Amino acid sequence: MQISSRLTIRLAAVAAAAALALTGCTTASQDGGTDTSGGAAAPVTFDPTTVSKDDALIALLPVALKDKASLSIGSDTSYEPAEFLDKDGQTPIGYDVNLAKAIAATLGKTADVQTAKFASILPSLGAKYDLGISSFTINPERSKAVNFVSYFNAGILWAVQKGNPKNFSLDDICGKKIGVQTGTVEEDPDVKDRSAKCVADGKPAIDVVSLENQTDVTTRLVGGTIDAMSADTPIINNALAKTNDQLETLGETYDAAEQGIAIAKDDVAFAQVIEKVMNKLIEDGTYKKILDNWNNSSGSVNKAVLNPTAG
Repeated sequence: MQISSRLTIRLAAVAAAAALALTGCTTASQDGGTDTSGGAAAPVTFDPTTVSKDDALIALLPVALKDKASLSIGSDTSYEPAEFLDKDGQTPIGYDVNLAKAIAATLGKTADVQTAKFASILPSLGAKYDLGISSFTINPERSKAVNFVSYFNAGILWAVQKGNPKNFSLDDICGKKIGVQTGTVEEDPDVKDRSAKCVADGKPAIDVVSLENQTDVTTRLVGGTIDAMSADTPIINNALAKTNDQLETLGETYDAAEQGIAIAKDDVAFAQVIEKVMNKLIEDGTYKKILDNWNNSSGSVNKAVLNPTAG
């Protein structure tokens, strides 16, 4: 990944990325899906061999990548249904995982999706991972450290126990126990800013329960040890389906934002290739098929864009 020639720039990008409190992600299995509308497992398949390689796009790859048999992809596989582990506890699955396979197949390669802690992925781009595909919300801070190719839209949504037995309200959040996945935009800036306002108003700070795995946050909420949780819309919707009607949403989705595939800051040429690959998958229907299979076509985009303006 052109490491030695741009080491100084790479280190600067890594340092910037390491300073961030990064965002959300997850994984699913090679070919299994979850019907988030009904909560039952729905057999869906995705065979990357059905995706034709594109010699013209392969020709545009940086020299360091052309002879690689696979693309290494960092992903926090605890963010169902985007990226998570199958029942065997080892196989990454989910719509992000299938998109990774489709991208790699277009470039005549396989996708080596590697489970990683969310906050470690962006600083490791270029040195360890060719791509980061883990439901990264595109924001100005991250965009200073890496390149992003937009591919999905998601917002913030809240959930409570069914029937809201604790009468939780976003208008009375001070001092309450709120579950978030570590490094997500839900943790920082959303809940962090809400807590700061509580303190500024002379009220108790929010008791933030920050856990590395989103599945653990959901388990805490089902068990009633936290008052509410906040996550990206597809994760909340999936959690509702998978917990057999034990949870419900609270309020409406807000702060909708684009999510992006991350590429090392100094690998602009590779980022341009990924932008072209994503648009090819959008145009030929592969992209929509993958999202449909995971019941998340509502988050689809019409065009992938390299380094869109991050709000």
